[in-house]
Amino acid sequence: MYLMLRFKSLLRARIKTDFNNRFWKKALYTIVLGLFCFASSALCYWQTAYVPLVDTSNSKNTTLKSVGLGNVTWTGGFWKSQQDICIQKIIPSMKEIMIGNQKSHFYENFLIALGEKPGKHRGAPWNDGDFYKWMEAVISSHLIQPSGELDQLMDDIISKIARLQRSDGYIHTPLLIEHLNGNHKAQPFEDRQNFETYNLGHLINLSCLHHRITGNKKFLNVGIKAADFLDVYFEKPSSDLARNAVCPSHYMALVELYRVTKNPKHLTLAKKLIALRDLMAGGGDDNQDRIPLKNHEEIAGHAVRANYLYAGVADLCLESNEIDYKPALEKVWESLAQKKIYITGACGALFDGASPDGSKDQKSIGKIHQAYGRNFQLPNSTAHNETCAAIGNVLWSWRMLLLTGDSKYSDMVERVLYNAVLSGVGQDGESYFYTNTLRQLDEMPSKLRWSRTRQKYISCFCCPPNLARLLSQIQGYACCVNEKGVWLNLYGSAKVNVPLVGGKSFAMTMSSEYPWNGNISICVDEAPDHETSVFFRIPEWADSSKIFVNNRETEIVASPGSYSRVAKKWVKGDLVELKLDWKPKWMESNPLVEENRNQVALVDGPIVYCLESSDLPAGKKIQKLMVPIPQVVKTEMIKEPWLNHPIKVIHMRFNEDNSKDWMNQLYRPYYPSKTSSFEARMIPYYAWSNRGNSEMSVWLPLGK
Repeated sequence: MYLMLRFKSLLRARIKTDFNNRFWKKALYTIVLGLFCFASSALCYWQTAYVPLVDTSNSKNTTLKSVGLGNVTWTGGFWKSQQDICIQKIIPSMKEIMIGNQKSHFYENFLIALGEKPGKHRGAPWNDGDFYKWMEAVISSHLIQPSGELDQLMDDIISKIARLQRSDGYIHTPLLIEHLNGNHKAQPFEDRQNFETYNLGHLINLSCLHHRITGNKKFLNVGIKAADFLDVYFEKPSSDLARNAVCPSHYMALVELYRVTKNPKHLTLAKKLIALRDLMAGGGDDNQDRIPLKNHEEIAGHAVRANYLYAGVADLCLESNEIDYKPALEKVWESLAQKKIYITGACGALFDGASPDGSKDQKSIGKIHQAYGRNFQLPNSTAHNETCAAIGNVLWSWRMLLLTGDSKYSDMVERVLYNAVLSGVGQDGESYFYTNTLRQLDEMPSKLRWSRTRQKYISCFCCPPNLARLLSQIQGYACCVNEKGVWLNLYGSAKVNVPLVGGKSFAMTMSSEYPWNGNISICVDEAPDHETSVFFRIPEWADSSKIFVNNRETEIVASPGSYSRVAKKWVKGDLVELKLDWKPKWMESNPLVEENRNQVALVDGPIVYCLESSDLPAGKKIQKLMVPIPQVVKTEMIKEPWLNHPIKVIHMRFNEDNSKDWMNQLYRPYYPSKTSSFEARMIPYYAWSNRGNSEMSVWLPLGK
């Protein structure tokens, strides 16, 4: 605009003159400068482009296709509030940790490796990857709320990363600092626990995102060089090389790089590296390399590593002829969904486990950290449930949805997002859980290595930046498209404008107070001039549902656990309403979940509830309470100072066991106890531990 006004003023000043050379020189300079700035902004600097979570626009085996992050904008309601907290609190507060050097080294390690600062590597070997995740959150947030300061910071950091990268494409600050400090004996991939492929994978994925948003190839070239390094290093597959796939983010990254560059060598490399796992000698379940991948039937081992692995294999199935991995993916996912997942969607139950547990061949049994454990082994007080494992579940289930179109996968995504993911960050946007218990008591059965109160810094700081990047991209999970139309997955208030197959756009305004009630409406803003379908996800927990078009109830069948199709030739202003009906439900576990026998948990729509001692009368203890005949007294929406958004609370009546305390007894004779009754409210599980130290339980015992 400045350049246009300047040219206009010059023209007016000289319109009655003989257009001397000086004028034309200035005019030409202004025009050239304007064209240069336009070209620069179009090609290099932060232009919103098609930025999908998973680009399946040209995938061979996709049922549904991702839409771009810029195609959906939350305008209010639940997810808008979560994204606001992410951008206004989570990302900025995390900047102090990521850029600073007080807690650990993240960016500092890069500066030391460049020789710009003295020192040694500090922090976990995976800190590089976690720094890339935070960068991904920052870059994604530009699509929602641009920040010139953060944009410049990203440009500076990217320039330094590009300078640090070796000519062969390798970049891993622990090793590069070793070399800088004179230890040239250290070589890549000497220790599989150094997380080199994990770090490189997150780097490659970040480079793809940056290119899609900016159009700039500078950082994409860094990602390409990193992939080329892996291609050369793993050129000759061997059992020894097969060991280097711990927490394999690089499978997803290489497939995404193929989608960006269209270069088949990146997809070929992903195939080769996944197939390489089968050459592992003496493998174990900790890294899912004990048996060939296509023989996997049960979820086992380290939860984050498993979920990243299967997400990457699902990506490969979407893009290649390696679709014969799909049966294994489906079996393992069902193993998770039916036998090893918490009601909150959390997974990875055990701090430390053994697998294959109980094997006759005792030599094959290995120690597992963050383990899935046995079938139906879901302890509450000692649950591990790392936040990153929940996020890995989202990444995997989302790709399974794109591959199959089956609503059970989008139901899983919703369940995990509302409960297991959001529980990982406090309402202040600055404190976190690494592990997510389902019961917190003043007298815990054992001492645990991770805190049961929210912390602003965790020594293993992988979950917070993972949360940040997920929440900054949450709009990408709202809907999908295919040749039939638009598929709605997450409900809320949003502007949606998506390109359909064939190039036409479908735009709508979605309005809803979901998840607090089930009224969802969409108003059509733009539509093709032919029949198009809108598919509404009907959650499997819905009691009933009705669909209205232009205020008239339809006879469309809306079955729980499916997508319901509404098809017509739409015109601007058409109104479609989905009315989901449900009531709070007390849920019970399979009897094989021994920890939950004769206990119930309260679920309201997609939200799991808990009882927190902050809401109990003085002197009442969680472990002495029982649920009588389950009934809801009342529900209400509240907004209190400790909350960053309104929530629904549910008031219940509870009975208190008035028997004597146990006093160091392991067993005692049973005598029916007298009880007293009182009322207390229950809150969404994700919102607990925001009012200081407290007791909490999701599962509560039944009692008279």
